[in-house]
Parts: sequence; structure tokens; C-alpha cells
Amino acid sequence: MNVTAQVVRNGDVELHVEVMGPDDGPTLLLVNGLTSQLTSWTDPFCEAFVDRGFLVVRYDNRDCGLSTILDADDSYSLSDMAMDARLVGEAVGGVPMHVFGISMGGMIVQTLAAEHPAVVASMTSFASSTGNPDVGQPSEEAWDAILAPEATSRKEFVDGWLAGKRIWGTDETWTEEDVRAVAAAAWDRSPPAGGGLRQLQAIRNAGNRDEQVKTIQCPSLVMHGDADSLIDVSGGRHTAALIEGSTYVEVEAMGHDIPIPEWPMIVEQVTRLAASAGLS
Repeated sequence: MNVTAQVVRNGDVELHVEVMGPDDGPTLLLVNGLTSQLTSWTDPFCEAFVDRGFLVVRYDNRDCGLSTILDADDSYSLSDMAMDARLVGEAVGGVPMHVFGISMGGMIVQTLAAEHPAVVASMTSFASSTGNPDVGQPSEEAWDAILAPEATSRKEFVDGWLAGKRIWGTDETWTEEDVRAVAAAAWDRSPPAGGGLRQLQAIRNAGNRDEQVKTIQCPSLVMHGDADSLIDVSGGRHTAALIEGSTYVEVEAMGHDIPIPEWPMIVEQVTRLAASAGLS
């Protein structure tokens, strides 16, 4: 599969972008979660959407991967990150576009759909929430893992990644060897540099976004696993209840990840949503 890379700017922030699929296909923009690089959307997962005719666009959020890493005293908002997403889509894919965000990425696409409705054809919010403190809260163990000090070595990073996977990953769908390999590749591509704390602060500063999420009008799909210990399934249920006409899919025994056995179902659901928007 041919993958092209380019850089899109939002002011002083440079966003590293990769594109694959037919130039004339509808754009599917994939938006990452907290600290996750674009490689978390694996080539085979992206290719499954390319096979359905999509032009797939993935990018490193600001403060992550090969995109601009900001200074320690910098701050930004989910609205800023939603504008990043808009500019990426406009520059390399075209709008209106279909958007699919996981975890923090789900919060970003919710914000994008609410604040920039003209550029969003459909929205998929996966394993995410609205910032309402009464829903979607992590388990104590998951919260401790998220707030652990940033790794300062490759080994520490890989061990921490594996520890997190053991807490919130979907059981019996991954191996320690594979997780270690993925984590090592992420470190080698771009070691962490404090961006996670600034991304987390953007989420915290956004507060409860219920009233904003209620304004979303595009065809919307909300998906969540009932075994998610990082963002409790109540977050997904609540999000879906706020968006009029949305489709809610709850996946039994799925944690806070996108396990390979669920790929066909997820691809089918997102493709069906795009068709309902008339742009697939």
C-alpha cells in the first residue's frame, strides 16, 4: 500500500500526516488518543478502510510523534486540537470528511463536529466520553498508570506500555511479544517529551462538554467496550444519549483498544455510517 507523508501547519504547530488510498475516495480522518502516535492506527487496519474505498488520513497530534513538541509552559485546548484536525482534513483529503477518534481523539472529533459542523460528514466516537465527571471515569489502577512519571528510557517506556495494556487491553487478543515490539517502535520513532501532560491538561480544561455535544447534528456512531477500565462504558452510553439520532454499539468484553477480532465489525459500522451521510 502506497503511503504518502506531508506536513500541515496550524500557526506555529506542524502536524505530521500520512495518507493512503484512492485520491477520489471519501476522506476518513483518524484521530489518536492521549500520547498515541499515528502508527497506533496500524497499516492493516487502515488498509481495511482503503479496501472500502476511503482515502485514509492519519496524523500525529500536536505534542506527539513527529508533530511539533511544545515547550513545557505551553498550553492549548481541545478546540485547538479540533482545528488541527480540520486543517489536516482540508489540506490533504477534502471536506466534508468522515472522522473517527479514539479516547482523547473521540473528544477531539466531538469538538470538531460541534464547532465546525460544515467540515464533518459523519463522526465516530470510540472509547470516549464528554468530560462529564459523573460518567466515563477510569478505574483507580488505570488512573494511576496514566499519571505515572514519564519514561526516561526505552526499557522503562516498553515496560510501562505493557503494564497499561494489562490494565485496559482486551483480554486474549494480544501477546506480550507483540505489545513490546509496538512499544519499542513507538519509542524509536519519537520518545515522549512531556506532551502527554499538556494533552491531559487540555482535556481537563475543557471540563464538562455535555451542552456542546448535544449540538452535534451529523450522522454519528458511538462505540464502547463494556470492559473498558480507562474510560468506563458509562462514558460511551452517555455520549450516545446526548447526540440525537446517533447509533450506539457496545462491544462485549472489549477494553480500551481496537482488538483485531473486532476489526471487521468496526469497519462495517463506520462504512455504513458513511453511507448514511451520502458520501461513501
